[in-house]
Amino acid sequence: MAKDAYTVAILGVTGAVGTRLLEQLAQSKIPVEKVIPLASSRSAGKTLQFKGQAVTVQEAKPESFTGVDLVLASAGGGVSKRLLPEAVKRGAVCVDNTSAFRMDPEVPLVVPEVNPEQLQKHQGIIANPNCSTIQMMVALEPLRRRFGLEQIVVSTYQAVSGAGQSAWQELLDQAQQHLNQETMTAKILPTKGDPKHYPMAFNLLPQIDVFEEDGYSHEEWKMIHETKKIMCNDMDDLSLKVTATCVRVPVELGHGESIYIQLADPTTTVEQIRDLLAQAPGVVVQDQPEEQIYPQPLTAAGKRETFVGRIRADAENPGAFNLWVVSDNLLKGAAWNTVQIAEELARQDLVRVP
Repeated sequence: MAKDAYTVAILGVTGAVGTRLLEQLAQSKIPVEKVIPLASSRSAGKTLQFKGQAVTVQEAKPESFTGVDLVLASAGGGVSKRLLPEAVKRGAVCVDNTSAFRMDPEVPLVVPEVNPEQLQKHQGIIANPNCSTIQMMVALEPLRRRFGLEQIVVSTYQAVSGAGQSAWQELLDQAQQHLNQETMTAKILPTKGDPKHYPMAFNLLPQIDVFEEDGYSHEEWKMIHETKKIMCNDMDDLSLKVTATCVRVPVELGHGESIYIQLADPTTTVEQIRDLLAQAPGVVVQDQPEEQIYPQPLTAAGKRETFVGRIRADAENPGAFNLWVVSDNLLKGAAWNTVQIAEELARQDLVRVP
């Protein structure tokens, strides 16, 4: 039986996603009896606001989850792997925003507009997909259901905020250095663990995360296999062809994606796609090229929806279309999707460990 109100812990509450988790939780339909903000020892003692009340950040430890019903986590994969099983042992249901559990066949990978039924299978942990995958799923799932979907070719234009607050700040510092005619300092991107780092300001980096042996970056690998797991319930499904090129761009907030799709129904029209997406949950169609109306990161920032425009048919391949998709990577791509999952867990009375 559903509880009247829940005790909710936010793990990684002081990060770029964590601060938004707190905000989105405050605005959600989840009845919250108590919120417990958790972070590293460095942040313990800081004061945050939740619904006008001051809450104090605590150091995240296994015992922090005693008496907790829901955990919303975005503190890094290593932290999630170490602490979320401890939370589950103590009876909490966890929604994790890291990559730690996404490819675990026992862990549901969920976009609420696409596959909320997967929550029924949870064993205490639910994974939030990669930010770039989420917005693509919101835009394409209605088309897959109506017309059938055979192939996806996606090129991403991903904002620096997706690499964390320090990378975001480095972009701003580099932009100022460049304007001051100084040498730009690069210590983080494309990925901190690699030996080489390049300036992000006024640049494009065709590498997000490390490279795999086949030449794809791990971000591209994630988009391919997460898409198959979400849409086909099998990360290695062969019936849906997916390929990706992921590029970091000097934008602060909001990922853009150029998506080419091959639908199973060759008679599908642009008008049918536009009309279907206009009614789809979580989608806003901005597709009036004659008036220069199309999705942009600046106008998507701070909004929960996924914006779709530049919908056009491939003139040489019946049933093939191009779309331009934009969303706030820290909201729908992270914090809002996580809270949406928690809302759905509460609605389905699934806030309990089997």
